[in-house]
Amino acid sequence: MQGAQSAILTCIPDAWILKSMVTVKLTPEAAAQVERLGEPIHRRVRAIVKRLENWPAVSGVKRLSGKLAGWYRIRTGDYRVRFHVQGDEVTVDKIGHRRDVYEN
Repeated sequence: MQGAQSAILTCIPDAWILKSMVTVKLTPEAAAQVERLGEPIHRRVRAIVKRLENWPAVSGVKRLSGKLAGWYRIRTGDYRVRFHVQGDEVTVDKIGHRRDVYEN
């Protein structure tokens, strides 16, 4: 009985961890945009994309409104990563300077 109890306790945290992880995908446009960035910002954007794997437990995310309702953004300096969430998939569609990232 004691062995069964410890197995249950071990499975509960593992199940929670698996449920909180999502797949992060970059559109071809976003992949090209990140490759054009300079090395310091490129490194910071890669770190943001990695953090998005922990959705919804990601700090600094803002929900967009207006014609971009349903989308989110996260910032690093003057740069933004724009994405949307559908089920267990986060799709990054735009990465760039703040003056450009809110345009369709």
